[in-house]
Amino acid sequence: MFLIAGFGKVTGSKMHVEGFKQWRLLQWFRVVTGIVEIIGAAALIIGYWESSWVAAGALLLGLTAIGGVLTHIRVRDSFKQTFMILVLGIISIFVFLLRYSELFNFPGF
Repeated sequence: MFLIAGFGKVTGSKMHVEGFKQWRLLQWFRVVTGIVEIIGAAALIIGYWESSWVAAGALLLGLTAIGGVLTHIRVRDSFKQTFMILVLGIISIFVFLLRYSELFNFPGF
């Protein structure tokens, strides 16, 4: 889901452009958010071969999801509008907590 959403943000799909306008966020932040989502999703995919990447990707996506939920709360979006990012954030945080110990094997740590 983050990979698809990230590509939509980077390529400027109408839904994401309008969403960032509604949330009163600048369009360059849409692109940055999309890149972060793509990197996080790629880290999860790399984690298939190198498990420490799962923890790093899940942490990155979990933090991104927290920012998304806070954005929805800030503009008083409905629960229906907030639900998907909330669920994805919970899953990301759960995966991170499952793989937390492997983060110390991540390259550069």
